[in-house]
Amino acid sequence: MDLKTASALRRLRLVSAPEAVSFLVLLLCSVLKRTTDFDAVPVMGMIHGLLFILYVLFWLDAWNRVRWPLKTAAWFFLMSVIPTGGFFAERRLRRSQDDAVIAARARREGVVNA
Repeated sequence: MDLKTASALRRLRLVSAPEAVSFLVLLLCSVLKRTTDFDAVPVMGMIHGLLFILYVLFWLDAWNRVRWPLKTAAWFFLMSVIPTGGFFAERRLRRSQDDAVIAARARREGVVNA
């Protein structure tokens, strides 16, 4: 995995958890708006919208660089629209990133798969 690919995955991983948190907070603000006088939906909606746009842009960049199969790319996109899905995406991306680092070290040290 080259540096640009690793950077694309890292960016997607780093935005996935905040995007998931903002989605949950937006849902909470929606409930509070309807049950109390507290109305933070416009502000939280803008924050979540920006994070969602970043997630989609980083997802497209990662998909382009990693060349995921359609099923994998669709799974990562689906995780952006499901509440708490970003946490699952972050975990899977971290695991993939760790596997890629291990494989790169093995190639560098001359270890060949048996």
